[in-house]
Amino acid sequence: MDAFRITGGTPLSGTVEVSGAKNAALPIMAASLLANGPVSLTHVPALTDVRTMALLLGKLGVDCCWQTDGTLRLETVDAAPTTANYNLVRRMRASFCVLGPLLARRGRAIVALPGGCAIGDRPVDLHLTGLAALGANIRIERGYVVAEARRLVGARVHMRGPRGPTVTGTANVLSAAVLARGSTIITGAAREPEIVDLGQFLISLGAQIHGLGTRTIEIIGVDSLGGGEHRVIPDRIEAATLLIAVAASGGEATVSGVVPAHLNAVLEKLHDFGVAVSVERDHVAVRAHGRPRPGRVVAQAYPGIPTDVQSQFMALACLADGHSVIDDRVFVERFRHVAELVRMGACIDRKGSQSIVRGVANLSGTEVTASDLRASAALVVAGLAARGVTTLHRIDHLDRGYERLDAKLNRLGACIERVRIARGRRRCHKDSSSEFLP
Repeated sequence: MDAFRITGGTPLSGTVEVSGAKNAALPIMAASLLANGPVSLTHVPALTDVRTMALLLGKLGVDCCWQTDGTLRLETVDAAPTTANYNLVRRMRASFCVLGPLLARRGRAIVALPGGCAIGDRPVDLHLTGLAALGANIRIERGYVVAEARRLVGARVHMRGPRGPTVTGTANVLSAAVLARGSTIITGAAREPEIVDLGQFLISLGAQIHGLGTRTIEIIGVDSLGGGEHRVIPDRIEAATLLIAVAASGGEATVSGVVPAHLNAVLEKLHDFGVAVSVERDHVAVRAHGRPRPGRVVAQAYPGIPTDVQSQFMALACLADGHSVIDDRVFVERFRHVAELVRMGACIDRKGSQSIVRGVANLSGTEVTASDLRASAALVVAGLAARGVTTLHRIDHLDRGYERLDAKLNRLGACIERVRIARGRRRCHKDSSSEFLP
């Protein structure tokens, strides 16, 4: 099992570019099932989750291959398969995004209930009620969702649940509605940039969609979609992680290739923590000034601070000169990283959906284990700021969502070694990428 060996205490500096957004690329790849022609995607990150989605699509009759120029080409070569099996869907929740496209394009979809990071209960009820509103006959059989419809029919669908709009639910219903007969109105829709990017991709294939980026999206169904080309947006979560890492290290660096508007809430909060922020057209620079100020972080639906950045902000708050409050209103149980940060010397108390963080002068390197994707990112941030060496286990979580994060941080002056822990011995690990990944 791979691990990171992080030698902390070095302020980061320099410039680094972000990759394409995982959370945009995956539903877009799933939506390629709708296309009646080849699809070419650029700026797709080379991640474990992308490989998993490609394997799943391959089982559904989609040929996925990387071109020599880095473009990911997808084309349906067999429209008969309708089952997304458990062995692949259990690996990541985004696999469930094939449900809507598969149902709309082939009239039948059998998709295993999803897996992914263990960050609390994430029901799919709104996905199913939304598709049922479009006329699908849906039932659950032995852990699989079975959905059927000769052709979906436009309807009014509400996608906001108790914790806010569902992002993957909006993606599923949006993708299905583009081939429905008549008009569909999605209210309480997710406004995330990744949903906008999915919509723009569908429009490039011939879909008619209005209201992207608002709480109400209107889709006018069409008979078919063609092929097309699309560039995936930059990963705002990776950008935020890099910016917070620079701040926690006490450094000064620039993150390029971003859409600053996607980061407004994150940048405002960094400023609240006492970090100097400079924004240009497609890059953001940050500069730390001693210990961070304490602050309050509330993770909520876009345009608020993403839940996917909550843990990284907590790592920064551990170093603040005072008490901070971290509140996650999306996934109230997303605090498995707390125990590992405490192992590094942090002082954190859990109170329901909140964590009270009393800043300490220094964190100390030790052995820690990641429990999920974003928790692993928080522990990387903490390790960069800590004194001594931090060994982070289970970085397979990290590789699901960050493209070569260790290499990017090392370009900024970090000291991160990827090692393999086996039978109590540590040895260097030569990176061996999947044949599918470029």
